[in-house]
Amino acid sequence: MDGRLAGSGPRESRHDYWGVVLDAPDGPALARFYADLLGWQLASSGPEFATVGPPDGVAYLACQSSPEYRPPVWPPAGDAQQMMLHLDFEVSDLPVAVAAAGRLGARLAEFQPQESVRVLLDPAGHPFCLYVDG
Repeated sequence: MDGRLAGSGPRESRHDYWGVVLDAPDGPALARFYADLLGWQLASSGPEFATVGPPDGVAYLACQSSPEYRPPVWPPAGDAQQMMLHLDFEVSDLPVAVAAAGRLGARLAEFQPQESVRVLLDPAGHPFCLYVDG
């Protein structure tokens, strides 16, 4: 991409980070949920915004507080707030991963479209998927 540095070298010296930002009623609380769920590190945190990232690589997940936030509806229905995106995480043991996410505050969605995928809702109501490959 024009205006973007090519990345290489240690994470701390890179300038080609990319990420996804989720709105939530409490951004820092949602960031802590994903840090615990994924075993990632809380990279930055303030009263309204926080980011988490893996120990290596340049991807991050940011969560920002938004008083106007309305959780999306899953599955989509009528005029309800539509899902704009969702996060996918590959796991090796689906029942174990679903149980761990539940202990952290995720909820299993009522509608499950595939056998090898579980749709869950994070504490702010964003759908995310845990899946096994193959």
